[in-house]
Amino acid sequence: MPTDHTVCHCVICHPADGLDPRTQETVDAINEHGWQVIMIPADDQSLGWAYSVGLWHGHWISELAMFGLDIHLMQRLLNDLGRRTVEGQPLEADQERHDIASVPVVLKPVDYRWYKAFFGTAISFYRKPPFPFLQVVWPTREGALPWQAGGEDLLGRQPQLSLHPDEHPVGVWTQDL
Repeated sequence: MPTDHTVCHCVICHPADGLDPRTQETVDAINEHGWQVIMIPADDQSLGWAYSVGLWHGHWISELAMFGLDIHLMQRLLNDLGRRTVEGQPLEADQERHDIASVPVVLKPVDYRWYKAFFGTAISFYRKPPFPFLQVVWPTREGALPWQAGGEDLLGRQPQLSLHPDEHPVGVWTQDL
């Protein structure tokens, strides 16, 4: 995962004429709030997800993604985690966090090969790497994570983006790859 803090290829650092409306909306939100959380609602084929754009640009903090819960809840959780991180609580891959939800969550690094499938607005904004993502993974009510015994039912609700797409169990998250 690239983490070169010396260069940002985004549309703010390297302006371009004629941005598409979605990218311009993202630029406006980032200029006003520091980052934006994009919400992708559930449809007939998959559950919704949410992800940040702008944390890397403004703070050299990994972008964040979350899957399988209500999109408005995920937006609040990602904004809270982003705010806490900007205020000095660092994010790290494989870190367990107890401060943003009623259950502990784990931050997993996202394999860049998933970006095109899930993070189109981030790609349009940043244009090219580096811009790392961390997936915020939530457990069952009993505390099991998707890769642990008892957490297998979560695989349909949230993908394991730390895996190479070829290694991911076949399911709703891999059907368009």
